[in-house]
Amino acid sequence: MTLTPDLPDDENETPEGKVFPDEDLSGLDFDLPDELIAQRPPEKRDQSRMLVVGADNGIADSHIRNFLDYLRPGDVVVMNDSKVVPCRFAAGEFEFTLHTMVGAGGPVPRSLGEGGWAFAKKFNRLNIGDKLKLADGTEIEIADKNDDSGVLIRFGDADVFGVLERVGKIPLPPYIKREPGGDDDNDRERYQTVYAKNPGSMAAPTAGLHFTNELLDEVKRRAKVVNITLHVGAGTWMPVKSADTNGHKMHREFGTITQEQAEIINGGKRVIAVGTTTLRLLEAAGGRAFSGATDIFITPGYRFKVADALLTNFHLPKSTLFMLVCAFAGMDEMRRAYAHAILEKYRFFSYGDCCLLFRRN
Repeated sequence: MTLTPDLPDDENETPEGKVFPDEDLSGLDFDLPDELIAQRPPEKRDQSRMLVVGADNGIADSHIRNFLDYLRPGDVVVMNDSKVVPCRFAAGEFEFTLHTMVGAGGPVPRSLGEGGWAFAKKFNRLNIGDKLKLADGTEIEIADKNDDSGVLIRFGDADVFGVLERVGKIPLPPYIKREPGGDDDNDRERYQTVYAKNPGSMAAPTAGLHFTNELLDEVKRRAKVVNITLHVGAGTWMPVKSADTNGHKMHREFGTITQEQAEIINGGKRVIAVGTTTLRLLEAAGGRAFSGATDIFITPGYRFKVADALLTNFHLPKSTLFMLVCAFAGMDEMRRAYAHAILEKYRFFSYGDCCLLFRRN
C-alpha cells in the first residue's frame, strides 16, 4: 500500500514546463449549475452517458456501453489500476488528508515510524511539535508544516497503513456532499474501479468508474488492455489559484510502466487512455518504461506523443484537468462540448458521466 512517495530526484523524474505560462485562465472558465454536479454514482456503473468529441469532427451523444463501437483492431486501451486509500482521518477537532508518504523505507516507505504530508483543516491552529490522538488511540505528531504541502505527520511506531484502514475515510472530493464523518459504505465500493489493484491514491481515477467486469471483458475481446499505475495525488486535483498557469505548482505523483507494458503500448495502432491520470503517465514516460515521479503539467499547445484517444469525465472550470482536455481535443471544441453537455444535462465530475475525446493534433 503506497500513497504518492516522496522520491529523490532520478532519471525518471519529469519536471515538464508549461506551454503557455502567461495564459489568461478566463478562457477556461464556464458556469455550471449546481444540480449537474453528481452527488451519487448511477445505480449501475455502466449506466453513464458518454459524449463523443472529434470522432467525425463533431459532437455526438452516446453511452458508455457504446465505447466498444469505437474500438478498432490493433487498439491498446490503457487503464490506471491504482487503488484509493482511506487516507482522510480525524484527530480531535482536526481533519487530515494524507497525500505524500515519507520515511526511511526507500521509495515506498515501509518502516515503523514513517509518516507523510497531509492537508489539514484548521491548518493555522496546528504547531510543530503538537501531539494528537486518533480514534484508535494512535498518537501522531506534527513534525513540520508549510503552505504548499500542509503538515508533516509522524505516526510514532505505528503501522501507518494499518491505522488508515482502521480510522480512515475515503477521500471524497469536496463537491460531493456527505453527512459529517465522510464516506458511506456505497462510496467504499463505488469510488473505486473494479480493476483497482495497487493501493496508493488519494483520489479515484474516475474515468474507470464506468466499467463493469462484463464491459471490461468485452473491451478485452476487441482490444489489448494494459493496466499501468499512477498513484493519484495532489498534482491531479489541486485547483489553480493563480491568475495564470505560470503561478501554479504541480505536486509530484509516482507512476510505473514496465518494459513489457511499454512494448505493448508502442506496438498498438492506436492508444486509448482511460482517464487523465493514465494520459499524464503515458506522456511523462514518452513511450518508455517508467518508474518514478512526474509533475507533468499539460496545457493547450502541448504536442502529444503517445495517446490517440481519451476517455474522461467532465472536469472543473479552470482546473488543470480541463486544461489537459483542451490541449488534447482543442479549446474551442471543448468549450462547445461542455456547453452542449450542460444544455443536455450531463452529470459532471467524479460520479458523473464521461466523454470520449479524439486527439486534435
